Amino acid sequence: MVYGLSTMVYGLSPYLCAMEQLLAQIDQYKKEIKESIANTKEEVEEFRIKYLGSKGLVKTIMGEMKNVAVAQKKEAGQLLNDFKIFVEERFDELKGGSQPNATTKAAAIDLSLPGTSEAMGTRHPISIVQNKIISIFSRLGFAVAEGPEIEDDWHNFSALNLPENHPARDMQDTFYISTNPDWLLRTHTSSVQIREMQKGRLPLRIICPGRVYRNETISARAHCFFNQVEGLYIAENVSFADLKQTLYFFVQEMFGTAVKVRFRPSYFPFTEPSAEMDISCLICGGTGCNVCKKTGWVEILGCGMVHPKVLENCGIDSNKYTGFAFGMGIERITMLSYQVKDLRLFSENDTRFLNQFVSVT
Repeated sequence: MVYGLSTMVYGLSPYLCAMEQLLAQIDQYKKEIKESIANTKEEVEEFRIKYLGSKGLVKTIMGEMKNVAVAQKKEAGQLLNDFKIFVEERFDELKGGSQPNATTKAAAIDLSLPGTSEAMGTRHPISIVQNKIISIFSRLGFAVAEGPEIEDDWHNFSALNLPENHPARDMQDTFYISTNPDWLLRTHTSSVQIREMQKGRLPLRIICPGRVYRNETISARAHCFFNQVEGLYIAENVSFADLKQTLYFFVQEMFGTAVKVRFRPSYFPFTEPSAEMDISCLICGGTGCNVCKKTGWVEILGCGMVHPKVLENCGIDSNKYTGFAFGMGIERITMLSYQVKDLRLFSENDTRFLNQFVSVT
């Protein structure tokens, strides 16, 4: 039961609602309500029914407003409204105090205990490796340059010595924009190199990281989108020896001094001479696996001396300036760095895979 409550009958006569009597009666009710005790939910509910229910005291008193003189109705209305608020606030106090074991729970909290730790996030392995590549080349004076992923034909192909209908365009199966065939998803970040060369700020030493797109069959070794880092150095008297020493430095910083390196002659329309650079497979140790195609060697980048025609297309005097360029897939470097055998893992967002890189810096 609710203790300390009056047992009087709350049917009020019109004479009791005279202003003076109403004030006295409300004061008495407030005293009783203030002294009310409710230790259980049942007692709190009993309080609510008695005072705030549809037939409770508050409703009964409000109903007596009809007996108050017109001149006093405003004052009486404010008085009754304040009384209702008083009862509601007391009900909230009793309700809050009747929660089971509230005091016990508060006392049981040990503020000296360590808080619950949150799961630690991490950078994506592609981002980790990209940042490392940028750091290595920055020590050689290479600045970072970026450009749009939706490119026009000139910057992506024509300026790179790949005019329209050139058979070498078939080397890269391209995604074209249907509303404008002259626009496409860039197939390499070489387009950024063209944009930088057109600025005419020589000598030029840049790397161009970014996502590229090619219409290829998705497999453990290939994807329709991937990330590249391409490099470009243009100055006077740049030679192929400068290119080789730059790439030797990169491989040793990236994979260690024990890794073997070899260059193979190749063909790219925008470089002459051209080469591909292989390193000994870090996944199988040279014994042969699906990544190195059982050869023990993995191609990590293409490179060469910038074709004079490309320099001329960008307004650079090819008789005065020479340069070298290179490009690599970041996914390939990441696979070798962490011995990941399937390229598709990098884009599946499987937290079981990504959580392995939490401690990697």
